Amino acid sequence: MENKNVGWLIIGIAVVMTILVLLFNSVLKDNLGLTCSHGPTCEMYSDLKVQTWISLSIVGVILAIGIFLLFSKPKEKIVETIKYKTKTIQEKKKPLNLDGLDAKEKEAVELLVKEGGMFQKTLMEKLGTGKVGMTRMLDKLEAKQIIERKRRGMNNFIVLK
Repeated sequence: MENKNVGWLIIGIAVVMTILVLLFNSVLKDNLGLTCSHGPTCEMYSDLKVQTWISLSIVGVILAIGIFLLFSKPKEKIVETIKYKTKTIQEKKKPLNLDGLDAKEKEAVELLVKEGGMFQKTLMEKLGTGKVGMTRMLDKLEAKQIIERKRRGMNNFIVLK
């Protein structure tokens, strides 16, 4: 839920609470007039004023929180869409630095850019590399913060970082 919606909700709650406090205050004043024999000089009238101000202060704090949320802006997000089967995963975009990569590593990165991501076994088959060679290559790419391995059951799904 956005900050604006939450802000409006809290402001609405504060308004309802204000109405309830004022209604409750008027009922207490009426009952106080019937039960207190001293008249307007009775101590219970001053107690009622203190209780009313305390409750209205609490409502004021809630109202201030609502106004703050209404005018605060959510943090901006820079996203890139990566296709994973039929799901769409959104991640932060970073420029790729392919300096210092050998031909196989560059080919692997190009495949990942083209596909958006793939399982380690599929990448291994497309590159024609063995398990050990693939693991070592992915370790290097991960150390250079170019790729990221995400566990999917017993398999790794490889995506660009």
